[in-house]
Amino acid sequence: MKEISISEMKGFLVGNAENKEAATGCTAIICEKGAYAGVDVRGGSPASRETELLRPINTVQQIHCVMLSGGSAFGLEAGDGAMQFLDEKGIGFDTGFGKVPIVCGASLFDLELVTNRVRPDKAMGYAACREAFERKPVLGGNHGAGTGATVGKFRGAETMMKSGLGIYAVQAGEVQVAAVVAVNALGDIFDFDSKKILAGILTPDGEAFADSVKVLYEDIEKPRDLWGGANTTIGCILTNARIDKCQANKLAQIAHNGYAQSIRPVHSSADGDTIFVMATGEAEVGIDALGLLATEVMARAINRAALDAEPAYGLKAARDFLS
Repeated sequence: MKEISISEMKGFLVGNAENKEAATGCTAIICEKGAYAGVDVRGGSPASRETELLRPINTVQQIHCVMLSGGSAFGLEAGDGAMQFLDEKGIGFDTGFGKVPIVCGASLFDLELVTNRVRPDKAMGYAACREAFERKPVLGGNHGAGTGATVGKFRGAETMMKSGLGIYAVQAGEVQVAAVVAVNALGDIFDFDSKKILAGILTPDGEAFADSVKVLYEDIEKPRDLWGGANTTIGCILTNARIDKCQANKLAQIAHNGYAQSIRPVHSSADGDTIFVMATGEAEVGIDALGLLATEVMARAINRAALDAEPAYGLKAARDFLS
C-alpha cells in the first residue's frame, strides 16, 4: 500500500473555492461518469442535500457531485452552483427530457468565526467546480470547506482551535481509496498512530490541551446550550472499487469508525457528522477489507485537517504545539 495524491484518483475531480476574509468556503468532488454512492449521518444537527435519494430503496443509482461547504444550512446553496456547472457540461442523469446532475452535499457551521452574513453560495459552488475541471492543485488546511473549520468548541471561541480540510489517499494493488473531510468538531482531534491530541479545546491560558472528554465529564451536571448545529465534520470517501449502492451505504457506515478513531467526543447532539461514499466501480475488492482501509484513510485525513491548518482568525493551530 502506498500514499498517492488526490489528483491520482481515477475518475474524480476535486476543487476548492473560499472567501478567506469571511472564513468560509466549499469543496466540490465530481465524478463525470457517475459514481455509485451512499451516505451515513451520525451527528444530531445535520445540514444536508439529497441524502434521501441515496437510500438503497430509491431509484437513482449514481451521483455526479458531492459538495462540502461551510455556511450551515445557507451553504447548501453551493450545490446549486454545481448543478449549473454540470448542466453546462452535459453531465447528469438522463431523464429522456434532459440530463439532471445529481448533486449531494452537506454543510458545516462556521458562522461564528468572522461573520454570519457571508456564506458559500451558487457562485462559490460554481467556482469550486471550475477549479476541479481546470485541475488546479487541491490544498488542504485553510481552504475550501475547511476555511472556517475549528475544533474543541465545548467552552466556546475562547478555547477552540483552528482546523481545516483534510485530504489523504492510498493505493493497494489496483484499489484506490481517498478521503476528503472538513473537520469542524465539538471534540478534539487525536493522532491515528500515537493517540495523542493534535488539536482541540485549550486550557484558559491557551498554552495546553484541556481534553474535551475530561471537560465534558467535569461539567456533566451543568446542562449547556451548545447552540445546536454549531459544529459538524463532513467528509467523502472516494474509491474506484466495484461496489453497488447498498455496499456504498454500508461503507459510509463503516468509515464513521475513522471519525471515532480520530475525533473525541464525536457524533454529539451539536454535530452534524456526515460521510458520503462515491465509487466508480472499476476495481474488484473485498468489502470488509475496503471498509478497514476506508476507516484508516478517513482517520488520517482528519489528522491532515489539523496538521495542515494554519493559525488564523486569532486561533492557534496544531502546528503551534508541534516540537
